[in-house]
Amino acid sequence: MAKKSKIAANERRKAVVQRYAARRAELKEIIRTGTPQEQAEAARALARQPRDASATRVRNRDSVDGRPRGHLTRFGLSRVRFREMAHRGELPGIRKASW
Repeated sequence: MAKKSKIAANERRKAVVQRYAARRAELKEIIRTGTPQEQAEAARALARQPRDASATRVRNRDSVDGRPRGHLTRFGLSRVRFREMAHRGELPGIRKASW
């Protein structure tokens, strides 16, 4: 189980990313296609945004207990939790492989 403070901080980051997503996309488009002067201004504006507005700051965590490593995106679980739930039959369509 991850610390509650780490899970809460990650949730705050998700909210900040969502709040600034549209503006960041606008600025990045200007940087990609604008004139050199517009690009410089957009880069400065992008740098003035909060650090947590960048989507790369969000950590993928297990949806059950918040474990930060071994995350399986398709299920939203860590490898450990996935295995436990699969063995208990809590994941529909998942069964143990044998060959």
